[in-house]
Amino acid sequence: MVRVRHLKIQNFRAIKAMEWTPSGGINCLIGPGDSGKSSILEAIDLCLGARRSARFTDTDFHLLNVAQPILITVTVGALPDDLLNLDTYGEFLRGFDAKTGLLEDEPRADIETVLSVQLQVEADLEPVWSLFSERAVAQGLERGLAWKHRALLAPARLGHYASTHLSWNRSSVLNRLTEERPDLGAELARAARDARNGFGDQASGQLAQTLQTVTQTSASLGVTIGQAQALLDAHAVSISDGAIALHDQAGVPLHALGTGSARLLTAGLQRAAAQASSIALVDEVEYGLEPHRLKRLLDSLGAKEAVAPLQVFLTTHSPVALRELSSNQLFIVRRQPDLHEVRTPGQENHVQGTLRADPEAFLAKSLLVCEGPSEIGLARGLDQYWTDLNHPSFFALGGSYVNAGGSTPDLCLQRGLVLRRLGYRVMVFIDADKPHTQALLDEVVREGISVLTWRPRRALEDELFLSLPDQAIDALLTFAEDEKGTETVAEHVRSKSNGTLTLDAIREFRAQGVPYAPPTREILGQAARTKNGWFKNVTAFQHVGRHIVGPNAQQSDPDFYALLKVLWGWTRAAGD
Repeated sequence: MVRVRHLKIQNFRAIKAMEWTPSGGINCLIGPGDSGKSSILEAIDLCLGARRSARFTDTDFHLLNVAQPILITVTVGALPDDLLNLDTYGEFLRGFDAKTGLLEDEPRADIETVLSVQLQVEADLEPVWSLFSERAVAQGLERGLAWKHRALLAPARLGHYASTHLSWNRSSVLNRLTEERPDLGAELARAARDARNGFGDQASGQLAQTLQTVTQTSASLGVTIGQAQALLDAHAVSISDGAIALHDQAGVPLHALGTGSARLLTAGLQRAAAQASSIALVDEVEYGLEPHRLKRLLDSLGAKEAVAPLQVFLTTHSPVALRELSSNQLFIVRRQPDLHEVRTPGQENHVQGTLRADPEAFLAKSLLVCEGPSEIGLARGLDQYWTDLNHPSFFALGGSYVNAGGSTPDLCLQRGLVLRRLGYRVMVFIDADKPHTQALLDEVVREGISVLTWRPRRALEDELFLSLPDQAIDALLTFAEDEKGTETVAEHVRSKSNGTLTLDAIREFRAQGVPYAPPTREILGQAARTKNGWFKNVTAFQHVGRHIVGPNAQQSDPDFYALLKVLWGWTRAAGD
């Protein structure tokens, strides 16, 4: 079963230069919009597709620079015997070393023998397909693939119009399922004639007056036509490529299926035809599919199988799709000034953990990696407050949140480091009440990761109760009672103060206008962050951030307010 081993693209659309060694199974391309994911699929299709021509315009050239030709080189392996024929293709056979991922111009015994197919488009916009090897170029040799061999390499495109595969046309997957071919000759021509004549028998009775008028008028004018008839135009009912289509039991053509159903069925047929065509291209795999059907489509493409039945190149913006895939099936497309990179996340625990818990993070530009759900809730609540003030939201700017699990600052730092090395813009948001490893923090800073943490020995709850103005502390206590109940909050206060302070005493002080003393604030912070703390979930802290911290931030302790401004500035720059 043919596989793409190496892809090289130059001067094509958004891509100035790119080289990539894909996997032999699922290759899910992810990245921000306009990063070139769809262009990669289109490049493979244009280079390997069984077509005799293709339409190009100046806009297909990178930055409209027609002085630099478009060059797309796709190297394929797992070749059938016909393509390994030395007499036919000997000077173009090359080698691919799977261990290093490198191409060699000469094949040798201990590496795979491959062929490189090249598509070149110059300023005249005429595409030229040919085989490529360095030694053939040196000898001035030129050769293209025979048409029957082009058909062997051609990928199946499961696009938005997958229903085109549900009739027997030239590029349909149905033509690859078996050696059987429908006879589009004498029998279909006879069927067309019968259709025309049958219509005439029915129409003549209904259109008799009109036909009689035509007959009389033609005779009076000397135009000899005999008796006029109403028959179907022969051109309108000619039988051509694609005339035979699949229908259901009731006779309804399957091309009338919904988009999702057509894609599912086509994917299954493509898998059944994998021996004949084993490469599939799927842009926006989630298009037209509910989550459960999207999972079924990915299963049909072999996403869960140890031995991949197909080599699939797909793009997605769906967290559902990412959850169904493993990290070694994901490839992150990064657009640099002069080249495109395709990075493999690998199978580190931090990558797999993020993929399971926060798959949407892999689709973002900027990631706020939080120590736990409390930090995520506060950050989201503040973002909503700022959005209420007509600032763009973090989500709208291409940002996402990552939950590092809430155990230690080091875990958060490590996860941020892994994501930063995959090309994401990252800030880590950690508490300061637990020690972190200084060497790890230094490494994080060297990698260009922003670090947001509270003042020494303070957790989030400590910082809030020690920094916010009195009216905000009142609101925090009221919300805590609503969330946990008055008895629970009172018990926590009594416990953390060793019985020296009660919730009733605090209420009495506040009724008299007495401000919160620093020791009281400290006790409340400790009480709020007990194991089953007052706000320890995303929803509760989101409320705190949006309705309490945000509106009271400017009246808070200046150092605390400065930390919030750091968060505001970093999230507002998420789209840069």
